[in-house]
Amino acid sequence: MTDRRALDRALREAGVPGAYYWIEGVHEPAPTPPDFVYLRTGPGGPGTWETGVYERGAYEPVATHATEAEACAHLLALAGVTGQPGA
Repeated sequence: MTDRRALDRALREAGVPGAYYWIEGVHEPAPTPPDFVYLRTGPGGPGTWETGVYERGAYEPVATHATEAEACAHLLALAGVTGQPGA
């Protein structure tokens, strides 16, 4: 998993409902679902990535990543997808 668009495709192929995840700039459901896993730019700004869980109106960071690929792999795991669909 190398980028957010590939991650979105992998989640869809794995059958993960669109309301269960949010990927900055790629998949941002509206209205905002009540709970989901997310991937967004990290607190260090461009070049860092954050994955976590959004629950009850609050973002709860789980991890910060140095690369987009690491963040994508982690979100895939947070969404409960094992292996890489389509691989």
